Amino acid sequence: MNEGSRKELKILGGLLGVFAILYYLPVETARFQGAVIEAFKLVKWYAREHVLLCLVPAFFIAGAIGVFISQNAVMKYFGPKASKWLSYSVASVSGTILAVCSCTVLPLFGGIYMRGAGLGPAIAFLYSGPAINVLAIVLTARVLGWQLGVARAVGAVVFSVVIGLLMHLIFLKEERAKAAQPQQVFIGEDEKAARPLWQVVLYFFSMVGILVFANWGRPLEPVGVWYAIYHAKWVVTGFFAILMGVCLWRFFQVRLLWIALAAVPAAVLAFAFPGYPVAAFAAGSAGLAGLTFVGGAELKDWRDQTWGFAKQILPLLFGGVLAAGFFLGSPSGKDAGIVPNVWIQALVGDSPSALLSLTAGADAHAPGWLAFIWPLWTNFFASFTGALMYFATLTEVPILRGLLDSGMGQGPALALLLAGPALSLPSMLVINAILGPKKTLTFVGLVVVMATITGMMFGAIVN
Repeated sequence: MNEGSRKELKILGGLLGVFAILYYLPVETARFQGAVIEAFKLVKWYAREHVLLCLVPAFFIAGAIGVFISQNAVMKYFGPKASKWLSYSVASVSGTILAVCSCTVLPLFGGIYMRGAGLGPAIAFLYSGPAINVLAIVLTARVLGWQLGVARAVGAVVFSVVIGLLMHLIFLKEERAKAAQPQQVFIGEDEKAARPLWQVVLYFFSMVGILVFANWGRPLEPVGVWYAIYHAKWVVTGFFAILMGVCLWRFFQVRLLWIALAAVPAAVLAFAFPGYPVAAFAAGSAGLAGLTFVGGAELKDWRDQTWGFAKQILPLLFGGVLAAGFFLGSPSGKDAGIVPNVWIQALVGDSPSALLSLTAGADAHAPGWLAFIWPLWTNFFASFTGALMYFATLTEVPILRGLLDSGMGQGPALALLLAGPALSLPSMLVINAILGPKKTLTFVGLVVVMATITGMMFGAIVN
């Protein structure tokens, strides 16, 4: 059989498979209909809560990495020949600055990786970005108990370094080949190197400040420092926006008149609709995009880089969010995904009794072999399920509180905390587009396996 015939047979097989799925699609069942609704509820919630406030700033930052940061700087601190102690130390604590979710960190990860960062430090940054969120760890300790809070903080830092090092060792041959290649210098590299470092730092400081404070989560109690920051977050975000405008004016020679015109709609909406700050934020983002059309060559390159990340990542993210909502439901959904919540709760309990009551009746007793492997199974299932679910920043804490109240064990809870915020089905699709399937499956596998082992150890200690 020649190559053309094989290709045609593959097409025929694919068409037959799609036909069979469509033919037997259970569209008349309430469970299926509810799952479809949950998928669109989740993607609507994601579009409202995360695209404007999280992804848009992240895309601008990722684009700026490719334009305003020299490749020499990336190679010096994160490249294959960089000091391992320095690169992994910086990457492993980056999440304490960036309070982002598993999807928002992707443009930033893509930015540093495509500029020449080594696989290990880039992976450490990819994991730590959403995992080591100071506010989330504090909230975990207060809501779920100090043991889980401490274990999550320590585990996240250790995971980022260990997984990064393992990825480096597993793909050591490719990393050595990458390090041996002569460094490519892009057009405009000399100009980037000539720009004073303090200007670049101040410019990125303003953008990161906008990203962090615009997404500052509301604490459970309206008291303390965290709530004070939350209460003033839009004032602080406005300050960083003004700082970025000053940087554009002074460092990139954008005319002050254009900056003022771009800022007017955002300022008007901020005062006209103080209860809906997203409108002002959207207007400010549109104004910033408009400024890239009237600036110099650097701003044009910035726009092109930002748009490149957006068109590569956004379709995959929306498709992944739809799939996650269909299978597991939205955060506000009540047992509405195609996989019933009661089954998830039964599969992560301290004992197999809840599962047996669903499958064999309330009087069923667990056989010895099932009781023996139960800790391994529950922690693996929690890690695997958490890796597929999408958790926005801080949402994992109330979700886990509900699961713990429903009988989830402490070990599986930690396993889900270590795997869930750092991974999601949408993020896997994007990581695959950047790294390829081999590296993506290895990364996901390492996260799931390490979370499983850590959950088992933690469960044995606290129980």
